[in-house]
Amino acid sequence: MKLELGTVRTVLAEHHLLKKIKSSTTTVNSGITYDSRKVRPGDMFFCKGNFEPAYLKAAREAGATTYVAEREYPEGTGMTAIIVTNVTRAMAVLSATYYEFPQNDLFIIGITGTKGKTSSAYFAHAILNQQYPQQVALFSTIDRIVGPRPEDQFKSDLTTPESMDLFHDMRQAVDNGMKYLVMEVSSQAYLRDRVYGLKYDCGIFLNITPDHIGRNEHKDFEDYLHCKLQLMVNSKRCIIDADTNRFEDVYGAAKATTDPKQIYLFSADPANGGVDYTIKNAEDDLINNRFTIAATSSTKPALAITGEYDLNVAGDYNQSNATAAIIAAALAGADRDAALKPLSEIVIPGRMEYLAIPGHGVVFVDYAHNYASLRALLKFVKHQYHDGKAIVVVGSPGDKGISRRAGFGKALSEQADVAYLTTDDPGFEDPQDIIAQIMAHIEPGTVEVHQVLDRREAIRQAIVESGPHDIVVLAGKGEDPYQKVRGVDTPWPTDMGVAQEVKRGIS
Repeated sequence: MKLELGTVRTVLAEHHLLKKIKSSTTTVNSGITYDSRKVRPGDMFFCKGNFEPAYLKAAREAGATTYVAEREYPEGTGMTAIIVTNVTRAMAVLSATYYEFPQNDLFIIGITGTKGKTSSAYFAHAILNQQYPQQVALFSTIDRIVGPRPEDQFKSDLTTPESMDLFHDMRQAVDNGMKYLVMEVSSQAYLRDRVYGLKYDCGIFLNITPDHIGRNEHKDFEDYLHCKLQLMVNSKRCIIDADTNRFEDVYGAAKATTDPKQIYLFSADPANGGVDYTIKNAEDDLINNRFTIAATSSTKPALAITGEYDLNVAGDYNQSNATAAIIAAALAGADRDAALKPLSEIVIPGRMEYLAIPGHGVVFVDYAHNYASLRALLKFVKHQYHDGKAIVVVGSPGDKGISRRAGFGKALSEQADVAYLTTDDPGFEDPQDIIAQIMAHIEPGTVEVHQVLDRREAIRQAIVESGPHDIVVLAGKGEDPYQKVRGVDTPWPTDMGVAQEVKRGIS
């Protein structure tokens, strides 16, 4: 693979991104990168993100022959300079070109929502993999699968990768025989142009509540919503949970570019009319999660998905996540039979994992990391264990998601009896300051609060102090094996690993 200067000029001009090219040669670049530590001779280097001129100097010294930036830099003297109006968008379109447009060889399902993206992605991947064995790629918050072999699966750093990494992984997937891709699409993916220019065969919109608002993220809720809506605008077919907040905005965005006959609405609310599919909860506890999908549209033919399903993941809210996945898989050609077995057996790492501890009730580990997901989780487990207290161990990440802190305080006030506020990826912030911000949004007198900075100790105390009918919810990290502290990923045994340690100590 290579990029010729003439091709670069044409692609950037087509997207109205090119300002000028300064070059004395007809440059051919054999590689592309945005990391100066990974430069190889002949590479094109992108000056993006937290760029510093010293990185360009290092890239030039390592053999990069071209740089792409929004202005010229003296550190790039002697290199071909490609000056653009928007470097992240330029990186997206040039990465797609360099990797020979792998998206054209994939049926792509994109999933967005404040909560439920990962669960829905796992559900859709499982169904499609049953229908089309070893032909389905997955890009999720937890991991990325680009082929059928164990070495083709690896942990994710971002919900949606940088555009260059995204197209690289798509190319790997296509070369490995993948024909379908299920991917989570975060609001940051649109804010940072990680999916600029990408079109989806099917886009799913699950829900929207305030999240990712604050420093280095969205300036306000409207900006967050706008970025989420871009998935609808860029999808050939749209699937929308009609129970979402701001439904009219979501539906309007879908209709802006999609034929209404290709927009599929579903709802778990019997009072919500005008949808194509309804969900009826047949049974919902920690052992059984059974629901029925019925077709209710009078305007479009029903997909072959109606009937009863068993889901091996607890939570009534997961019935909606599964329904979205079932509809999407059907649009990709999967039949109902392909969904039955995988949904009844599926396990999603870090989602609704639980551990019974004799004399101390049940511990739940879940990635719930914002107001909506934590509230839904606590509401469900309290319904199952209504005789005991709801004890929650939670923190909030540093350097991002500032609005989550208020959300956690609100969710704890509404649903928790006891809260242990602790550390969760503090980054470069003081975890005590983060805890204070959560505390500021807890209604006085509603929750018994303990502040324990050491997460392992907070988990230990919460479990040891719990009674036989209590529930202990370890929220926010899921199966994350690291604590991010001052730029260093410090190994962490996972919340479930710590809970198991405590159980062994009690036994």
